Amino acid sequence: MSRLGTRRGAEHTRILSTGSRRPDRVVSNDEICQVLDSSDQWIRERTGIINRRFAAPGETVVDLAVPAAQQAIERAGLQPGDIDAVIVATITHMISTPSAAALVAARIGAGRAVTFDLSTACAGFSHGISVASDLIRGGSVRHVLLIGVDRMTDVIDPTDRGSAMIFGDGAGAAVIGPSDTPGIGPTVWGSDADQWEALYQTQSWTGYRDERDAGGTPPWPVLTMMGPKIFRWAVWDMSPVARKALEAAEVDVADLAAFIPHQANMRIIDQMAKQLKIPDHVVIARDVAESGNTTGASIPLAMDRLVSEGQVPSGGLALLIGFGAGLSYSAQVVELP
Repeated sequence: MSRLGTRRGAEHTRILSTGSRRPDRVVSNDEICQVLDSSDQWIRERTGIINRRFAAPGETVVDLAVPAAQQAIERAGLQPGDIDAVIVATITHMISTPSAAALVAARIGAGRAVTFDLSTACAGFSHGISVASDLIRGGSVRHVLLIGVDRMTDVIDPTDRGSAMIFGDGAGAAVIGPSDTPGIGPTVWGSDADQWEALYQTQSWTGYRDERDAGGTPPWPVLTMMGPKIFRWAVWDMSPVARKALEAAEVDVADLAAFIPHQANMRIIDQMAKQLKIPDHVVIARDVAESGNTTGASIPLAMDRLVSEGQVPSGGLALLIGFGAGLSYSAQVVELP
């Protein structure tokens, strides 16, 4: 009886480098309120957001992703041809095919790489870390370029008080590769799919097309969410997930150098830190204040800021947790590059 051959990759993996691309246009709360019925004080008190970045007209998720990817590859000391797989976590790639990952790979000179997109919104990057690590450990690839990128301004109603002030655009990237020692802990992930209506797109693209073709003037499909419900879920249901990730990695919260949650809202971040009893010496990522909620890009943008600005030590442990539409979530402890 014949037996199939198998592959075995590196025993351990780690994040080798990070990169980022923040759009040039800085949008203040005052500018948001020119359209939205709100105020700078109201937005700051409820979200902690001061500014966010908006992509330029015509600047796509691929345009945002490419410079972040190039920066991460260069910092890893690699060439584009060394990248075996490109994974893009996004919900705002506005064409069905080819994938954003394929277009990024072609642009950066990694055209032979495996390419695919992940669509789990705010949990996309932390999902991608697990997928990349497993691909490497399974022997399928050696180096993975993982990008979280979203252009949320394409899918937001600027007059919606429940969401318009929250979101921004951006891209963050990481190169993940083999390691002699553990650099990425076990992932704790899942979903509360029965609660999907807490955050969803108002209409399907086919519904939009059919209504338009019938002579109607349908509104552009946008995201809508139940803010209070998402807040309660994030604080009370995600804190236990974060604790499980610490336990799975056999790490105490006091061993952390950084806590890098999805940058949804400053109040959520602060409440999660309180629930987890994050010690004072642990740096808490608060990139949301100047970037807004960039969905798939939020964790890698926050991580890159902490690393590139020297706020955290190389090799320090960071607890990551992404959560959002779906309602999907994932968390893991990683060593910082």
